[in-house]
Amino acid sequence: MHKIQANHSGTRSIAVEESHLSTIAQYHLLDHLVDSNGIVDENVLDKLKFNVRSLLSGDAGSDKALLDLCLDVIYNSNMKAFGLDNLIKLYRQWEASQPEQPEAPVEEP
Repeated sequence: MHKIQANHSGTRSIAVEESHLSTIAQYHLLDHLVDSNGIVDENVLDKLKFNVRSLLSGDAGSDKALLDLCLDVIYNSNMKAFGLDNLIKLYRQWEASQPEQPEAPVEEP
């Protein structure tokens, strides 16, 4: 389990489990989320929440892992832009530490 700092003073934190990071990877939730300026603000957090809400209204709405991610991390009362920035940094570190997945061979007819 990891903890991310949710505010500047360090008085609030959010617990992030490996399963949460796997779910982020599975749904590519952080891909193309931050604009080219690299600034994570409340608009970026809102964009993530809208994307997740869209997933939940579709077929993925019954995925327990996605629901757990929402309840525990994304819609956590402590989650603000600062926390999202730290979540993105944690996810990038976690992703870099994962073993490379071999690509499926392409079969030609």
